[in-house]
Amino acid sequence: MQRERDIMKALSVHQPFASLIANGEKTIETRKWPTSYRGDLLIVSTQRVYQPNPDLPLGKALCVVMLYDCVPSTFDHAEAACCRIYDGAWSWLLEDIRPIEPFPVRGRQRIYEVELPEGVTCESL
Repeated sequence: MQRERDIMKALSVHQPFASLIANGEKTIETRKWPTSYRGDLLIVSTQRVYQPNPDLPLGKALCVVMLYDCVPSTFDHAEAACCRIYDGAWSWLLEDIRPIEPFPVRGRQRIYEVELPEGVTCESL
């Protein structure tokens, strides 16, 4: 009997920000909405980019992070967020960034669930 595939929570992030998270330069993601979710989160690069760069992967899972808190943004968060802080922003605080072998994922809005490819498990990420 074949085992069911693992499912993981995911968040789509525009490039170049998804790659900045994956390489550890960006440890705060900002959103206009808070989340009560805490735990491992798969970071997925969207197909849409803010700054075109042919070297950045699009539409792929890039890393797993631990989302450990979500707080109202302050100007002190700007450097770690790699962006200006805007009115009403929430800072999603990330740690334990684990780059992975990228695999294709169709992005969505908000936090969503991704079925991991065959042979990939939550424990292996």
